Amino acid sequence: MNKQVYDRLGETIYQTTLANGLKVILMPKAGFHKTFAIMTTDYGSIDNEFVPRGQTEPVRFPDGIAHFLEHKLFEKKDHDAFDLFGQYGASANAFTSFTQTSYLFSTTSHLKENLNILLDFVQQPYFTAATVNKEKGIIGQEIQMYDDDPGWQSYFGMIGQLYPKEPLHIDIAGTVASIDKITADDLYAAYNTFYQPSNTSLVVVGQLDPEETLDWVTGNQAGKDFGPAEPIKRIPSPQATPADIVPAMTRHLSVTRPKVSIGIRGFNEVPSGRDGLDYSVAMSLMFDLLFNDTSDNYLRLYDANVIDDSFGYDFQVQRGAQFAQLAGDTDDPETFISELTAILDDAPAQLKGAESQFELVKREAIGRIIGAINSVEAIANQYDGPLFAGATIFDELATLERIQFTDLIDVTQTFLTNSQRTTYTVLP
Repeated sequence: MNKQVYDRLGETIYQTTLANGLKVILMPKAGFHKTFAIMTTDYGSIDNEFVPRGQTEPVRFPDGIAHFLEHKLFEKKDHDAFDLFGQYGASANAFTSFTQTSYLFSTTSHLKENLNILLDFVQQPYFTAATVNKEKGIIGQEIQMYDDDPGWQSYFGMIGQLYPKEPLHIDIAGTVASIDKITADDLYAAYNTFYQPSNTSLVVVGQLDPEETLDWVTGNQAGKDFGPAEPIKRIPSPQATPADIVPAMTRHLSVTRPKVSIGIRGFNEVPSGRDGLDYSVAMSLMFDLLFNDTSDNYLRLYDANVIDDSFGYDFQVQRGAQFAQLAGDTDDPETFISELTAILDDAPAQLKGAESQFELVKREAIGRIIGAINSVEAIANQYDGPLFAGATIFDELATLERIQFTDLIDVTQTFLTNSQRTTYTVLP
């Protein structure tokens, strides 16, 4: 195993890649009673068109298939994986994002047994027409629940206007109509293509012995035959241009106050590997300087009742996409939009005016990371996999420590001069 020691923090990470391609990342936490494990495949909701393993022609699969597959992997012919975790005192869950699907558990005992359950249920699929049809009703109810959620609709409404041609605008769970088309054969095709060990990582953090834990994982994998790894052939979707972005949309839902979401899509190319992590951290700091709750902009707009405690912002880099969101409840949507838009229009000058606050904002971000290092869940969940060349939470900390104010000015100029905006307003 490759051993990387972080002396100043007193932490060590062990990493290796097994013969079958599975990436294993282990981090012992002295004094912790809990252990958290997460197994992730580089396959999410946007991967709905690809060449199935063993075939030569691309196939367009129904929207929501990655999320559907996440649900179905827990159910086996004669048991449910949740029941097995319960027998060994573990709490388990799973989630699907735009680009990844993850399965996880936390436990204070029986780590070996729970690791075997995790590895076995993820790596041993069982689908039938009957079980697939039963799940359609369950997921259909979940989709309908989110259809009635104003916050969720505001978010995906904004995404849909920024990415009108790409699958990013499609709800991760799909639609009731799309999941009704999913078959057991579809699930096997997607599973066999994307759940190859070489497209998967396992991160374990907490009370563990790294050598012993690796032996358990290696032993589990030695008893399985996955066949040779095959290249994954995703079919790129049509890319929208700045002219395709929908500038504004208004919708009426059951809300007591208007909700506004401003979206910003970057059309510049995100650097690859660790440079992409540097870029993402710099962009997040830029939004902190402009909009965090100690900034002049926030305090001014809060005092004027343009924003309130519901206001928030976020910047994301996904595989093939980057976008920011500014959102909140407001009694005056027009002023909310005009004020925040004016700040964005004047962002380079605004940043220079806030240079004196840079070190404070940077230290706050560093403090959040150091605080997260005390959470086994946060450490494991912030493993970036292939997006930033396997960066960990400690690499993010190192990036924060070396970043300079001039880096923010550079990325702000690049992003904002190569971006397009949209607004999505939900009215009562």
